[in-house]
Amino acid sequence: MFATPAFAQTAGAAAQPDGFLAMLLQFGPLLLVFVVFYMLILRPQQARAKAQAATIAAVKKGDSVVTAGGIAGKVTKVEERFVEVEIAPTVKVRVVKMTLAEVTPSGSGKPAND
Repeated sequence: MFATPAFAQTAGAAAQPDGFLAMLLQFGPLLLVFVVFYMLILRPQQARAKAQAATIAAVKKGDSVVTAGGIAGKVTKVEERFVEVEIAPTVKVRVVKMTLAEVTPSGSGKPAND
């Protein structure tokens, strides 16, 4: 009814691959997880970061912006590292360009009463 220990040991050893194939079978699923992780998470995130950096670099006078702190306003002056944003009539603040979270180019919004 039961197999002897010697028979069980020889049968199991013959069924296992050896060398490079065994290593590939062990690490293959792990490598597959890393490839899927890269394709589904890292690549799209890098593309979004590149697009955000390009949008911030292209900010110009008259654009509507929202900072990472939630301040919304209109750009009145652009410098190399800073942007002057008008948040209310006669109230202007200087913010660091890289803290801009959203940039809406001037003329791209539709009128409010359409």
